[in-house]
Amino acid sequence: MARKKVDPNNMSFLDHVEELRWCLIRSLVGIMIGAVVVFIAKDFVFDTIIFGPKRADFFTYDFFCNIGRFFGIESDFCDPNFGFKVQSKEMSDEFSAHIWTSITLGFVIAFPWVLYQVWKFIAPGLKSNEKKYSSGFIFVSSLLFFIGVVFGYYIIAPLSVHFMVTYNLSAEVVTEPSLASYIAYIRASVLASGLLFELPIIIYFLTKIGLVTPEIMRKSRKFALVIVLIVAAVITPPDIASQVIVAIPVLLLYEVSIYISKFVLMRDARRKRKLAA
Repeated sequence: MARKKVDPNNMSFLDHVEELRWCLIRSLVGIMIGAVVVFIAKDFVFDTIIFGPKRADFFTYDFFCNIGRFFGIESDFCDPNFGFKVQSKEMSDEFSAHIWTSITLGFVIAFPWVLYQVWKFIAPGLKSNEKKYSSGFIFVSSLLFFIGVVFGYYIIAPLSVHFMVTYNLSAEVVTEPSLASYIAYIRASVLASGLLFELPIIIYFLTKIGLVTPEIMRKSRKFALVIVLIVAAVITPPDIASQVIVAIPVLLLYEVSIYISKFVLMRDARRKRKLAA
């Protein structure tokens, strides 16, 4: 049954609800298509991507090992014997991990499509001169998200995994994490980092609706620093080096967001002057 076409500039409340429903359906379809692709590529996804950070020759460990050697420091990252077994403790663990990992990575793959659906839903409420920035919004938001995902996978996830596995409470304890626990670490690191990198986009929209200004952000810088360090402490191992590595790019994004907020206000002021002239 074909959908009834409605004038986007003359929609009732129920029309908006119907449009939101279809946006959600289209987004879910995109996510499920991505999930099916990931589900089929099981061997590559798990053996190469998911279980990459549990191997001693993972890129991040080699990178930090070489940096340490450059400065004449030997670190645990250089341990060729690093590695551990991941246990499946319940009958359904492996199948559940396969399903939920496919859905999670399906969302990552379909992120630009989901953004496009969000933009289609909010576009009728935007001015004509704002709608022309749709392609730029989708591109920049997707780029920031994917950069965050890569940062989470190559920095946050391996640092977390390495620290937790090499932390030794007693010789009587052998670390062999469950499959669910291990994947939860990887998933949280990747998704949290991807969403954190959306900060400039969030600030852009908060500035547009008048909730944020550059002055507020500058005055709140010290509070933002505390919040960033708390977030870094939550999604990274409890050591200062890892928290600083995570906090630095987020703080840089905060500073960039101040200039984005300033740019938005300056552009709106110029537009108002032109209209008044």
